[in-house]
Amino acid sequence: MVRIFICLLALLTAMPATAMVRIKDIANLQGVRDNQLVGYGLVIGLKGSGDTLRNSPFTEQSLQSMLDSLGVNVRDTPLRTRNVAAVVVTAEMPSFIGKGSTIDVSVSSLGDATSLAGGMLVATPLLGADGQIYAVAQGPVAVSGFAELGAAESLTQGIPTVGRVPNGGLIERDLPAKFAQIPDLVLELSNPDFKTAVRITDAINRYTRERYGIRVAKERDYRSIDLTPPKKVSMTRFIAEIESIRVRPDQSAKVVIDERTGTVVIGKDVQISTVAITHGNLTVRISEAPEVSQPSPFSQNGETVVVPRTYVDAQESGGRLAVVGGTDLPTLVRGLNRIGLRPTGIIAILQAIKTAGALQAELVVQ
Repeated sequence: MVRIFICLLALLTAMPATAMVRIKDIANLQGVRDNQLVGYGLVIGLKGSGDTLRNSPFTEQSLQSMLDSLGVNVRDTPLRTRNVAAVVVTAEMPSFIGKGSTIDVSVSSLGDATSLAGGMLVATPLLGADGQIYAVAQGPVAVSGFAELGAAESLTQGIPTVGRVPNGGLIERDLPAKFAQIPDLVLELSNPDFKTAVRITDAINRYTRERYGIRVAKERDYRSIDLTPPKKVSMTRFIAEIESIRVRPDQSAKVVIDERTGTVVIGKDVQISTVAITHGNLTVRISEAPEVSQPSPFSQNGETVVVPRTYVDAQESGGRLAVVGGTDLPTLVRGLNRIGLRPTGIIAILQAIKTAGALQAELVVQ
């Protein structure tokens, strides 16, 4: 674990600090976004791994309603099939997608089905936030996991109750908004930052002055940049040219730690004021070794009993004092590696340094 942590930090320090990225990778056009769709349906054709209708009454009601719509009356007939599962179907509808296009859909079990492998999703309407039907999903369900049950043992790999239907959603309604109808062109930064917004504005204006002889960008705040496209250029072509411009984004100094997995991520601008650190690990081990005590031979009133025996051992390791401080990431990494700690120890030290006021960065604990 220590070697992995050191290798990751060494890789980060070896990366160039002046990386240039495209505007399309750090900013999005306001109003251009995906739309979430959701629906309720049935997966049929399962190999005895569907819902138990007694435990999932909504599955039985849905099956009866579907058969009624097909002209089959089973209202007074008890159903005992295990080949049907109730599912929730979700999908992402891209912006400006046209009627007749297809999208991928995700299928998740709603009842007590053990697997959706081999099932077929029956035609399911997908609704948007406004309650309108925008797509219909149907097709075979692809499941990456599996579950096999036996009399004395079971084997499960992955999540067999969640699957996907590739290109299973058919768009039935166009979105009301059109790209040409967007009133204002506004770029929104994925990671808002004042300096990054200014750099993007300057880069766009340099490009448009050379190509069109005008300035088209103006920063609104730390998140938004207003654009005024040239009159003789289509909006689509103009946005395509703007997205290809490369800039150097700025970021605030952050340290992100995850105590559950022992993950530590340190930004390149993180600095630590010079401090002296010592860290020791105290390990207490308690062992139980009960013994059996038997009475003496020919004893009339003797009784065999179990006598408890407890052994307690305490050990403390570490305790070396080291000076850590640095003005850049490589110096900081060398200082932390010199102490020779595990990731959990580094997390504890970073939290203590932040408490002492020597960590000049935001500490994010997940």
